[in-house]
Amino acid sequence: MTSTPDPDESFGCRGGGRRFIRGMFRGRGGPGFGRGCGPGGGGGRMFGQGALRLVILRLIADAPRHGYELIKEIEDRLGGAYSPSPGVIYPTLALLEEQDLIRLAPAEGAGAEDGGKKRYAITEAGRRFLAENEAEVNAIFARMEEAGAGGSAGRAQLFRAVHNLRTAIRLRLARGRPTEEELQAIIGTLDEAARTIERT
Repeated sequence: MTSTPDPDESFGCRGGGRRFIRGMFRGRGGPGFGRGCGPGGGGGRMFGQGALRLVILRLIADAPRHGYELIKEIEDRLGGAYSPSPGVIYPTLALLEEQDLIRLAPAEGAGAEDGGKKRYAITEAGRRFLAENEAEVNAIFARMEEAGAGGSAGRAQLFRAVHNLRTAIRLRLARGRPTEEELQAIIGTLDEAARTIERT
């Protein structure tokens, strides 16, 4: 059997959250954590070598889950500012299954499928692997909790607001070139918003 490539830990950043997350993890390299994402932040890496597999395995040990549930759970634990991509989660699930650490959940109860999504459960070998790496797993989840507290709902809302502003400008320009009067009105609104933020 051809070994599944180790996708490990490339995470996508959500808009303005990138600098916040990068700053949070720079210079604070606890077990399994990288330096964040973007230029100068570890090349998009949130977790260090093998840490993503431990995170996924621990979450599946808590309850059988499919890929989308894992993405949302990790995103929620990191305060909404950071989210793993399906292109990382699903290859990692395939790797864990190949290593006999997880398996498709049985048809009873939650079932192996949920709307066409494969749901996985941990195996006994997976539980032993978690036990052998308990200290590192606990350290990783402690750091995730710290990151989630720092990436609070307020910050997530701020990042969404910035994204909404950029989207509004892009959509307006896509409708056609604004008149000089309209352009000055937009510029004035943005300048006033900047002054208000600076004074806050």
